[in-house]
Amino acid sequence: MEAVGFIPASQQEVITDKTVTWSAPSNIALVKYWGKYDPQIPANPSLSFTLNNCKTKTSVALTHKNLGSDKHAQEFSFEFSFEGAPKPDFHPKIASFFTRVVDYLPFLKAYHIIIHSENTFPHSSGIASSASAMAALSLCLLELSNEFSSSGPNNFSEDFYAKASFLARLGSGSAARSIRGPLMQWGKTAVFESSQDLIAVPFNQELAPIFKNFQDTILLVDKGEKVVSSTVGHGLMKNHPFAEARFQQAHDQLAVLTESLVSGNMEKFIEVVESEALTLHAMMLTSDPYFILMKPGTLSIIEKIWAFRKLTLIPVCFTLDAGANVHLLYPEMHKDELLQFIENELVAYCQNGQYICDQVGSGSISHTEAP
Repeated sequence: MEAVGFIPASQQEVITDKTVTWSAPSNIALVKYWGKYDPQIPANPSLSFTLNNCKTKTSVALTHKNLGSDKHAQEFSFEFSFEGAPKPDFHPKIASFFTRVVDYLPFLKAYHIIIHSENTFPHSSGIASSASAMAALSLCLLELSNEFSSSGPNNFSEDFYAKASFLARLGSGSAARSIRGPLMQWGKTAVFESSQDLIAVPFNQELAPIFKNFQDTILLVDKGEKVVSSTVGHGLMKNHPFAEARFQQAHDQLAVLTESLVSGNMEKFIEVVESEALTLHAMMLTSDPYFILMKPGTLSIIEKIWAFRKLTLIPVCFTLDAGANVHLLYPEMHKDELLQFIENELVAYCQNGQYICDQVGSGSISHTEAP
């Protein structure tokens, strides 16, 4: 697959008589993506659970813009509001995204674009929303492009979702995995024949029953802004002394994790998922300059999880994103015991006692009303 294949053969008619709306979920990587090449190409493959409850819902409408001058004709014209309030500080990221995708959505410079967005989870909750936000925005823009016909909501073609993943990736790499669900793989690897660097593809094997309706309770250890952004962290992998070994490790871990997801081998699943989380942060600890995103509460929660698992033999594990918060992963059958464990022993390490209960979901949803 080549990027040029996503450029429309001709300018499509666009939809200007209605507002389109999509919701897209966050995702949590099991095999981590850390390190990339231009333009948003992953240095190693990744595999993620698509979440169900933590979503961004975005509405987009097009109006004809007043060109005024040749200069304005060459600029993007848009307005953005988040949860009902204008957010001009988000404009540079949106403008950068438009610059990257304009060849694939040629109408962007011809119209004024009105964007309204909101999250189903608190914006300050410490959950990275760039994946869900860029996925939802890409789906809206692609529907407005009218490039793919649809007979109604949820009847969009595979080509539509493939291009949406391609576009979302150019806004935020992990957003490529937030288009579909429940398990998405991104980055070329021998483990999956259908794998791509340009798009994420659904896990193509039957999941063992224990992984269906898998739970993810997100323990909010720290909701502040990260001292080092993910963009900067990815960049530090370019000269990292352990980069090549890490990239190969991701391929190897992906193969082991795939086998465990199919066979239901929880012991191997836990081993790989926790190893991947700690390896991600090990790369941060050993980069130049080095940095730490975990907090004391993060480590305390990890130790509590290990002790609980040893005592009860309940197959629960943790993973971490590029931050301090802990994702507690476990089968649905153990939900009651785990929620009690959280209340009894883990909530004390959560900022303001906050945590979010989520589970594996099926991916993005169209909310566009029929004309």
